[in-house]
Amino acid sequence: MDQTKQDEEYGYDLFPERNTGKHKKSLIRDSLFIFNHKCQVMLTFAIETSPYAKLLLGAMKNSGCKVLKDRHFSCEDCDGTVSGGFDAASSQIVLCQNNIHQQSHMNRVVTHELIHAFDHCRAHVDWFNNFKHLACSEIRAANLSGDCSFSNEVARFNFGLKEHHQECVRGRAVRSILAVRKISREEAQKIVDEVFDSCFNDHAPFGRIPHGNKDAKFAYREYANRDRYYANL
Repeated sequence: MDQTKQDEEYGYDLFPERNTGKHKKSLIRDSLFIFNHKCQVMLTFAIETSPYAKLLLGAMKNSGCKVLKDRHFSCEDCDGTVSGGFDAASSQIVLCQNNIHQQSHMNRVVTHELIHAFDHCRAHVDWFNNFKHLACSEIRAANLSGDCSFSNEVARFNFGLKEHHQECVRGRAVRSILAVRKISREEAQKIVDEVFDSCFNDHAPFGRIPHGNKDAKFAYREYANRDRYYANL
């Protein structure tokens, strides 16, 4: 497959720094060091303080996939439509330093992409050829990362009552697939619908849907103390 076409097919065109052959450093890019520094500071704060991130990092370490900040995270400039991504080819999380400006946003992006990394670690995910695998991980990331929390939906002026959370997860999963795969909306919706129930109800490693920091902190304490519990059985 032509490299340009392959980049577009898999969404790499949204992350120009992923293709070092095409992306050249410039004086303008060199002058944007402050963006990278701010991204690195917010990343460090997220992985050290966010209960979502701490639980996911602990779960991955226990699964044999220890995450190293300098190796597995990369702050880069991206297309203006995305905030982050998981590069399965390099096992790296890309954080879009030009699009993430607030700590709360960084926390959500780190969590969302760590869920993809966790799925990559624990399962044989065929990211590039199996759309159902991709859809399942996108459903889980939207469901468990706080993307569809009540406060975030209110901030987007999205209001609903019955099964609003499910519809938010479904919609965000579809949009995520469309961002990185050249398929129709109808195809993406069909794929999401086919795997939605099983993937929506897969809450690993949280054990529940963490609807906010309070839920995430509780899940993290439960996870951190699980060995102590089993030792007393």
